[in-house]
Amino acid sequence: MSAAKKILQWSAGAVIAASVIVAAPAMAQSGKGDVVYVPTPQIVVDTMLEMAKVTPADFVIDLGSGDGRIVITAASKHGARGFGVDLDTVLLKMANQNALKANVTDKVHFVEENLFKTDLSKATVITSYLLPDMNLRLRSRIMALKPGTRLVAHDYNFGDWDPDEQRELIVPEKKVGNPGISYLFAYIVPARVPGRWQSLMSIDGRETPLEFNLGQSFQEVDGKVEIRDRSLNLRGRLTGERVRLLAGGRDGVPRHEFTGQVQGDQIKGTLAIGEGASRQQLPWVAKLVQRGELKRAADEPAQ
Repeated sequence: MSAAKKILQWSAGAVIAASVIVAAPAMAQSGKGDVVYVPTPQIVVDTMLEMAKVTPADFVIDLGSGDGRIVITAASKHGARGFGVDLDTVLLKMANQNALKANVTDKVHFVEENLFKTDLSKATVITSYLLPDMNLRLRSRIMALKPGTRLVAHDYNFGDWDPDEQRELIVPEKKVGNPGISYLFAYIVPARVPGRWQSLMSIDGRETPLEFNLGQSFQEVDGKVEIRDRSLNLRGRLTGERVRLLAGGRDGVPRHEFTGQVQGDQIKGTLAIGEGASRQQLPWVAKLVQRGELKRAADEPAQ
C-alpha cells in the first residue's frame, strides 16, 4: 500500500491535527502512531486568529488541536473561549497542561473525538490544518453553520469554495508541506439566498413590484430581477449575512445596486439607482416566496 493511501486510510477514522501534518515517509504503523507532530509556527497561529478577527465574544473550535496552541492563543491573547479536538491522548494531555500554564482553563478545554463527529454549532470561528479530501468532507457541514461563522485553514483550501481572504507567509522554520511558506485561507459562511424573492417599492412615485430569481454558489450570487417590463441580469456576493447585488448600468439602463442584511426569509437594506449626482437611494425589503437549492459544486464529494 502506498504512503498516500495509508494516509487516507488513517485519516478516515482519525484527526490530522490543526497543528500537525502527516509526514508520508514516516508512515510505518497503523493507527494514531501514523502522525508526526509538527507544531504550527506561532506567527502562523497569530495570523490565522488575526484573519478570523477573533474577539472575546468568539467561540473557537480547532479541528485537530495538537498541543492546543491555537485555542490557547485565542483565549490568552484575544479573550475567546473554545475547545480543541484531537485523537492523540499524549497531545491532549500536553494541551491541557499548556492551558493550565497559560491560566486559561476557565476558557478552553480539549476533547478526544473524531472531528467528523464534532458538534460545530457553537463555533463562531473554526481553524483547521487538514488534508484536502478531509476539507471537502467537512465543507457542507461548515456551510450549514450560522452565517458569519469564520473559518481559517492552513496550507490546504476548501476546493471550489473561493476564500474571502488569502495570505502567504514566509516561515523559515517550517519544514513540512512547502518548506518555508505557509498558505492561509479565510472564509466567511454565507447566508443562503437561492430562490424567488419579491419586493414592492415606490420608485419615481409609482408602486413598483420587483421579483428576484437568485442562484447561489458558495458566496457568489447570480440571477435576474424583474422590474416593471424589464428583466435585468443580477450578479453579486454575500459576506456572511450581508448581500450586494448589481444590475443594469449599460444599454441605457440605470445601474441598480441592492445592498442589505439577510434575516431568515427577509432581506432589509437599500436600493441605489443611478450614479453620481443623479443617484437616488431607497429603502428595500425583499421577502422569500420560494426557496431554492445551492448550486452543486464540481468537486462536491459523493454522499
